[in-house]
Amino acid sequence: MSKYLVIVESPTKAKTISSILGKDYEVVSSMGHVVDLPARRISVDVDNDFEPVFKVIPGKEKVIQQLKKKAKKKEIIYLATDPDREGEAISWHIKEQLASKKNNFQRVAFHEITDEALHQAFRHPAKIDMDRVNSQIARRVLDRVVGYKLSPLLWKKIVRGLSAGRVQSIALKFIVEREKEITAFTPKTTFSIEAKFKYNNQIFRAVLTKHKGKKIIFDDKNKTLECIEDIRRESFLVNSVIKRESLRRPPPPHITSLLQQDSFSKLRFSAQKTMLLAQKLYEGVQMGEKMVGFITYMRTDSFHVNPKAKKDAKDFIEQRFGEEYVAQKEYRHKKAKGAQLAHEAIRPTSIFRSPEDVRDFISDDELRLYELIWRRFTAAFMKEARYESTRVQINSKHTEFQANGKKLLFPGYLKALEEVQEESVLPVLAKGAVVELESLEAVEHISKPPFRYNDASLVRLLEEKGIGRPSTYAPIIYTLIKRHYIRKDKRAFVPTDLGIKVSDLLVSFFPKVMDEGFTASMEEKLDEVEKGKAEWNKLLHDFYPSFSKSVELTMLKAKKEFDFSEKTCPQCKGRLVVKWSRKGRFLSCEHFPTCKYAESITTGIICPGCRKGELIERRNRRGQNFYGCSKFPECTYTSRSLPDDSKEAEAEA
Repeated sequence: MSKYLVIVESPTKAKTISSILGKDYEVVSSMGHVVDLPARRISVDVDNDFEPVFKVIPGKEKVIQQLKKKAKKKEIIYLATDPDREGEAISWHIKEQLASKKNNFQRVAFHEITDEALHQAFRHPAKIDMDRVNSQIARRVLDRVVGYKLSPLLWKKIVRGLSAGRVQSIALKFIVEREKEITAFTPKTTFSIEAKFKYNNQIFRAVLTKHKGKKIIFDDKNKTLECIEDIRRESFLVNSVIKRESLRRPPPPHITSLLQQDSFSKLRFSAQKTMLLAQKLYEGVQMGEKMVGFITYMRTDSFHVNPKAKKDAKDFIEQRFGEEYVAQKEYRHKKAKGAQLAHEAIRPTSIFRSPEDVRDFISDDELRLYELIWRRFTAAFMKEARYESTRVQINSKHTEFQANGKKLLFPGYLKALEEVQEESVLPVLAKGAVVELESLEAVEHISKPPFRYNDASLVRLLEEKGIGRPSTYAPIIYTLIKRHYIRKDKRAFVPTDLGIKVSDLLVSFFPKVMDEGFTASMEEKLDEVEKGKAEWNKLLHDFYPSFSKSVELTMLKAKKEFDFSEKTCPQCKGRLVVKWSRKGRFLSCEHFPTCKYAESITTGIICPGCRKGELIERRNRRGQNFYGCSKFPECTYTSRSLPDDSKEAEAEA
């Protein structure tokens, strides 16, 4: 019979750890959180120092009973949940549920599931860090209080069942504001002049920078063409050639935000998918007869790497690429606000386990993500890439052109990333050389609106603003999609009509809560609680009174507004009112609930499938929009976009 009980969150993690620790340790899973604040009520005693009312999660009663049974007669119960605030809180809740005079609890934390890391952790167990637990409790209570106070306003003004989150609402505000910038954007057209020159049978490009002593930006095409005609008659000489060497340093190893950005940009993975795959790689993969953890813990904001992993990286680089590729200095990286320096960056648990070595043991998507992490970590300890840049100034009597060239001299870390580097190599030119003008071209430049946010750019913005933490980025995005506040269009986030309505309402009535600076300062205060420098209850006492009063005054002033359509109810002849649901707007009779008639708001385009109904914008479970027939289920026509012949369809109608 085993002497010790080890409790973790997931069955996969339990299996991996069990294969390492041996028969003296029984490793079991709690299947995540065992207690939480019950839904459907605030579950926080605001009059009693904000005491949270935690209850066993429905369905977890059997899990707790099994854990209690297994804990009997064990010499030590090791709590081995994840090494962050949430993991610390899970350990504390488990201990609270199992606590008895006979039980001896120890907390063990590790950032990778390997033989060395586990044995080290179990040789040096500790007590539960109550500062971390209190920080997590404060976050949970704060989010619950804000959500349960703000949501009724949405029910009163829009529709019952909507919800508002403290951090998610700020992310929604960013997306809505960007959409308004795009809508209000007015494009501007300008023109530049590009030339093709020839020297020693080599063609190269240059851009006009000055004409008759003035810097040139054309806003009229005719003037651009007139300038081209003037230039055609001139002769050109090389006025100067400036060569410089430059170094490009490698990127740092991944932290959570960088992994999500890199994965989205290079692999097209959403933040949620990235974290699910990374979780599998961290918890363990069956490799032969043993479970192996492939990467370190994936929720981190620290660039720290332990000395052994650094040495292994340099040894590997020397073996694989040669000594000349090993970095001779340690690169410094700007740390994120509130970064937990005790954590490690995301890296392979063994750099000697290359993607080729694990190909047969993991899925294609897991392999692609592992390779991304492995290559980035390897590159982080390699020398800089070295470039030679050349700037050539070409003059005539009235003009000045500039040509730029770039040549890779030493690939350095690029060898590990295997990224294709574009080069623009110029002919060997010297001052005074005569170059031949081959052609001139007027190039049109139309200014573009700002890009919509996507997984990568939104996570980057949240990190820069100090909003949220590594464990929250993916859930923020998932929650906004789940609530139908945003949708994805070509991998970018577009706010729905409902999302815009919710955001505008919250900004109008609660400008302080919706202020990004205020939200970031709350994150910093939660970090202070984690460091033991602040009391979590005081944080709530400082925030709640003015917030609660503001909500009460707002609820007294708030009145439901109705937008009447031009249509009348076919059943009772009342006016049809525009109302909201989680999936968007619809029309309902003003006499509801006496008259329950309702209809969808259609696009006005005839369905190509049946030619009877009209197309309606709908949404699937993944938050993706599509168009379906209003005659469903009689007609099951669907399309991701409006049909190309929509104008013809409208004409036929």
